[in-house]
Amino acid sequence: MVKKNIDWGSLNFSYTKTDSRYVSQWREGVWDDGKMVEDANVTINESAGVLQYAQTCFEGLKAYTTEDGRVVTFRPELNAKRMYDTAQRLLMPPFDEGRFIEALDMLVKANLAYVPPYGSGATLYIRPYLFGSGPVIGVAPSPEYTFRMFCTPVGPYFKGGIKPLKLVVSEYDRAAPHGTGHIKAGLNYAMSLYAGYEAKSKGFAENLFLDAATRTNVEETGGANFIFITADNKVVTPKSPTILPSITRRSLMYVAKHYLNLETEERDIPLTEVSSFKEGGLCGTAAVISPIGSITTKDGVIAMPSGMDSMGPVTKQLYDTLTGIQMGRIEAPEGWIHEIA
Repeated sequence: MVKKNIDWGSLNFSYTKTDSRYVSQWREGVWDDGKMVEDANVTINESAGVLQYAQTCFEGLKAYTTEDGRVVTFRPELNAKRMYDTAQRLLMPPFDEGRFIEALDMLVKANLAYVPPYGSGATLYIRPYLFGSGPVIGVAPSPEYTFRMFCTPVGPYFKGGIKPLKLVVSEYDRAAPHGTGHIKAGLNYAMSLYAGYEAKSKGFAENLFLDAATRTNVEETGGANFIFITADNKVVTPKSPTILPSITRRSLMYVAKHYLNLETEERDIPLTEVSSFKEGGLCGTAAVISPIGSITTKDGVIAMPSGMDSMGPVTKQLYDTLTGIQMGRIEAPEGWIHEIA
C-alpha cells in the first residue's frame, strides 16, 4: 500500500478529508445495507431531528500501525456497545454492534493510504456518529436516522509533548443526577462548551466538574475521565452514574492491576481528598493520559507533587504500557487488539 504524500510528523489533531466514508440509513423501521461513499457532505431536511432537538451521538477511536506493520484498532467492540447503549437512551434505533465492526473494517481498508506509519507519532482517528435525519416539528423522535463513520489522520493531541495541565473547578454542572452524563450524546459536549471557553479564557486547560447533587465529589472534565495515584501507589478513579464509562480509563485500570501489579479502586473521590494524591491525569482516546499539574479551587490551588514539568512516574508507566499495547510493542490481553490489515 502506497501511503499518501503527507508530512505525518507535522499533523495536528484536526480534520483532513480522506477518500471514503461509510453511510447507512434507517427508514420504515430497518437499517439499509450500508455503503462506502466519497462525498463528505451531509444533506438533510431543514426540520431534521438532529437540528431541532439535538438527537445525535458519536464515538471516537483510532487505528494504529503496529511495530510489525499491522493496521489495528483498540477494543472497538466497547465503542460499538457504548454507542448502542447511547442510542437506546436517546430513543434512536441502535446500530448493530456486529455491523459497527464491519463498517469499521470497510472504512479503514478503504483509507489504508491515510493510516500513518509506525513511529510517526500520528494515528488514524475514526469518528462514528448517528443522528436523526428525518423531519420532525413536535418534540418527538425523528422518523429517519443516519449512521456515518469517517476517518482522518491526526497528530498528537498535545503538540510538542505532554505537559501537566492547569485545571479549575467549574462553577457549572456537567450532568444532572439521572440525566445523560453516562452516554456519549452530542448535547453533553455542547453543554460543556461555554464552561470550557470560560476556563481557557482564564488560562486553564480544562475544567474539573463536581457532582451536581452535592458538589463535593470529583466527576470528570468536559471530555475525559480522571485517574489519581495515592501516596501508596494505589490507582483510584471516580465512581459515579453520571460520568461517561471511558474505554481508555477502563483499560488503564486493567493495566495498573494486571501489568503493573498496582492496587486499583473505583469509588467516590471528594475534592477535599485530591490534595493528598501524588499524581493525577485525564484519560481519553485523544491523548491517552494528560497529567494534571494543578487544580484551582475556590479555597486555593492544589499543586500536584508530580509537578508542572512532566508526568509522574506511575502515570508514565501507565501511559507507556497502554500505548505499548496499542502499538504492538507489548503483548495485549486477549481480544483487545482488532486487526484490520
